[in-house]
Amino acid sequence: MVLEGGCSPRTPELTTLIQDGTPRKEQMMEVFLCHPVLKAFVCGSLSGTCSTLLFQPLDLVKTRLQTVQGSMNGSGRAGMISILLNVIRTERIIGLWKGVSPSFVRCIPGVGIYFSMLYSMKQQFFSERSPTALESVGLGVSARTVAGICMLPVTVVKTRYESGKYRYESVFGALRNIYKTEGTRALFSGLTATLLRDAPFSGVYLMFYTQTKKAISEERFDTPIVPLINFSCGIFAGILASLATQPADVIKTHMQLAPQKHRRIRHTIVFIFENHGMMGFFRGAVPRLLRRSLMAAMAWTVYEQMMTKLGLKS
Repeated sequence: MVLEGGCSPRTPELTTLIQDGTPRKEQMMEVFLCHPVLKAFVCGSLSGTCSTLLFQPLDLVKTRLQTVQGSMNGSGRAGMISILLNVIRTERIIGLWKGVSPSFVRCIPGVGIYFSMLYSMKQQFFSERSPTALESVGLGVSARTVAGICMLPVTVVKTRYESGKYRYESVFGALRNIYKTEGTRALFSGLTATLLRDAPFSGVYLMFYTQTKKAISEERFDTPIVPLINFSCGIFAGILASLATQPADVIKTHMQLAPQKHRRIRHTIVFIFENHGMMGFFRGAVPRLLRRSLMAAMAWTVYEQMMTKLGLKS
């Protein structure tokens, strides 16, 4: 008999792992590596790596649009193009990938944690049936909350890298510098705003993604165009989720760039409204919508394809 995912069963269990009362390290490692949750973590991490590398320039443009540097035009095509050309002119084309190091440090384990948590909860609570729309929201929110809290210090560093206002030599050097000069609070600045942005995004995204897939005939999922179907469903879900959470993203960016100035969400909201009006809450919406939609769609498509190859139900 073979376990789900292609691993040999080990359960008359530790009797085969024990020899003279001592666990065999090689066999224990094999069991660990065959664990479905670990496989979900690896699949999620690899999918996050691909999508992060491809769409980092859009995240940088979004961050610049939300800060003073992007004040030439807070929204729309002209603002995006102006900032894009300005970055290439002043920082060369490689400058579009500024912040990719902290993005990798955040996304590789972060996306892995998200997908492994999601997989675990699905197996725990929904092994016999598919979750409803509301249950999908709860799954997405829960998994993203755990991942978001774990990776928030790196998110702070990533935001500062992309803003162009800080000069850090490395991700870990930046973490050490922030801790020494600004304290632990700065490493978790924007926590509430980040969770208000990411948790609802993941919940709304997962709801629309799963419900859209349910609306498609099951026969189409037995054809070679399955990746295209998954990607299209992901784009649709990403657009709706991005629009719903854009104001929280702007608030989060301000709080992480200037934690001493923007200590509370309420004060940050007032600051943005007084200086930029209602449209200030949608600065950077276009590049973020493009990036989050494309990135989430690609991550889910790659993740589901890899899980299918491993014989696991995502």
